[in-house]
Amino acid sequence: MHSECTKVQFNGQDVYVGIDVAKKSWKVCVYLGEAYHKRFAQPPEPEALVNYLHRNFPGATYHSVYEAGYFGFWIHRAFIRLGVDSIVINPADVPTTDKERHTKTDRVDATKLARALANGQLTPIYVPERAAQEDRTLIRMRMTFVRKQTRTKNQIKALLQFYGYRVPSDITERHWSRAYIGWLKSLTFDQDAGRAAFQALVRELLALRATIADLTKQIRHMAQQERYRAQVELLQSVSGIGLLAAMTFLCEVITLERFKNLDCLLSYVGLVPGEHSTGDTEHNTGLNPRRNSALRFVLIECAWIAQREDPALLNAFTSYGKRMPKSMAIIRIARKLVSRMRFVLKNRQPYVKGVLSAA
Repeated sequence: MHSECTKVQFNGQDVYVGIDVAKKSWKVCVYLGEAYHKRFAQPPEPEALVNYLHRNFPGATYHSVYEAGYFGFWIHRAFIRLGVDSIVINPADVPTTDKERHTKTDRVDATKLARALANGQLTPIYVPERAAQEDRTLIRMRMTFVRKQTRTKNQIKALLQFYGYRVPSDITERHWSRAYIGWLKSLTFDQDAGRAAFQALVRELLALRATIADLTKQIRHMAQQERYRAQVELLQSVSGIGLLAAMTFLCEVITLERFKNLDCLLSYVGLVPGEHSTGDTEHNTGLNPRRNSALRFVLIECAWIAQREDPALLNAFTSYGKRMPKSMAIIRIARKLVSRMRFVLKNRQPYVKGVLSAA
C-alpha cells in the first residue's frame, strides 16, 4: 500500500512576519503576500516564533521585521541564527495610514510592519556587531554620567543661590577644583537637616566624578587597542578632535562603508537642514531632527575648538558670521570637520593644516 503525503509544503514561498516586541509578550502578524494568515500573541522568545513558522509553513523562506528601540538587536541576531531573514527598522519609517494613526494598538503595529515588509517598503537600519555595540555602550554610558554630573552641579548651584552663599574671591568655581569642593564641604547651616541635604548632593557629585574618571580610563585603554589605535591617531590630527571625540566618532559610526558619500554621513550625524516645501513655497526648518544626538553634540563642541585652532576654519567661521548667526555658522564648521575626519580615515593619512584647508 502506498501512503500519500498530505502535508502542505511551502517550498519557494515567502512568509512575512511583523512583530511588535514588548517585555511580557509579542504581537505577531503573519502575512503571505496576498493575505493575512494570522495575528496572535506569543511569549517573547524568537525560538517559539520560529517553531511556529516551521510547523505551519514548512519549506518556506521566512522574513521578519521589528522596530528598533528598548530591546536592542539581540532578537535580530537570534532570528538570523535560526535561519530567518530578519531586519530592524526605524519606527518613524513605517508607512502608516491615517486610520492606523488614529487607531494605534500593538496588533495594528504588527500588521502594518508585515504588510510593509511584504511590499518592500522598509529600509533596514545598520545593525552593528555585538563587540562594536558594547564599545558604543561604554561611550554612551560616560555621556550619561556626565549629564548626571551636570544636573547635580546645577542643583548645588541652585541651593547656594537659595541660601545666599557667595564663593570666596580666592576660589574659582569654573572647573570645580579641589579648593572649591573643599569649600562646599565646609559650608555650615543653621540646622542639621539643611547640612544633610546639601552634603548629600556633594557626595553624589564626588561619586559621579569618580565614576566618570573610571569610565574615561576605560575609554583611553580601549583607544590603545589594535582595532582603534591607528584610526584614533589619524582623527586626532584634525584640529579640535581629542581622544574622547575620536572614540565617540568611531564607536557611533563604526564603519564609513555604511555611507555612500559625505552627504549620507552628514545626514546620519544630523548636520543637514530640514525642509518643508510645497509648490513655490520653500521653508527651511533648521537642523533636521533626525540625528545621532550624541555624535552631533560632540562634533559641534569640537567645531568651536577647531575654529580657534585652525586658521582656515577661523577664516571660514568669520566669513559665515558676517551673513548668519554664529550658532548657524558653527554648523558649517562642524560639516567641514566631518569632511576632514572622513578624509583622513578613508585615505589613511593624517590631516595637515594648510594642505587640506579646503576640505
